[in-house]
Amino acid sequence: MIRVVLADDQALLRQGFRMILEAEGDVSVVGEARDGDEAVRVTALTRPDVVLMDVRMPGTDGIAATERIVASGEGTRVLILTTFDLDEYVHAGLRAGASAFLLKDAPPEELVRAVRTVAAGDAVLAPSATRRLLERFTPSLPVDSAAAQADPATALLDTLTNREREVFRSVATGRSNREIAAELNVSEGTVKLHVSRVLTKLGLRDRVQVVVLAYEHRIVVPGRSNRPPADR
Repeated sequence: MIRVVLADDQALLRQGFRMILEAEGDVSVVGEARDGDEAVRVTALTRPDVVLMDVRMPGTDGIAATERIVASGEGTRVLILTTFDLDEYVHAGLRAGASAFLLKDAPPEELVRAVRTVAAGDAVLAPSATRRLLERFTPSLPVDSAAAQADPATALLDTLTNREREVFRSVATGRSNREIAAELNVSEGTVKLHVSRVLTKLGLRDRVQVVVLAYEHRIVVPGRSNRPPADR
C-alpha cells in the first residue's frame, strides 16, 4: 500500500485528489495539510511514502516544506504540483529535494501514475512534466563557469568511468533502463548496476537529481541531441 499525504490550501482540490487516489487499490491517503508547516508536521506523524505538495500555500510554501521533509531523512518523497506559468519554482523545488513535478490540470490517470512512479523511487525518471519543465526553465539559468568549477559535484563527476558517464548522460536525457540497454548493447541488469553506481558516487538520491545536476552543469542542454558519445 502506497501511503500519501495531500498538501494544498484548497480543500476541494484535496478532496478531489483523495477520491482519485483512494479509488485505486494500492493507494491510501493517510493525512492532509493546508500549508507547509502543517505538511511537515503531518508527514512526521504519518511517515507517508509520498507527499503531493502544492507550491503556493499561506505561510510556509511548498518549496520550504519540501526541503524540511527531505532533510528529515525519513525517506518520504515529494511530488510537487505546479503549472507551466510557475516555471520559476522548478529549479528551487528540485534543489529542495522534490522527486517529480505534476501539472495541476493533469488527468487522473497521470496523477495515479506519478504517485506510483515517485513511490517506486528509481523505477523510471519522473513524470514527463519534470523534463518538459526543466527544458523550458534551464535556458534562463545564469551560466557561471567559475562556480561550476568550484562545485564539489564537478570533482565527483570526474570519478565516473567512461561507461558510467554514458549512463549518466542517458539517464539525464530521460531514457529508460531498457532504452539505455539497447543503446549501449548491454543487459537491463547491467544498466541498473551502472545507475546504482552513478547515484552512489555522486551522492544522489534518485534519477531526478541526475537530471538537475546534468542541466546545472550544462552536460545536457535543451535543443541539442545530447546523445552519449559512441564507444571508442
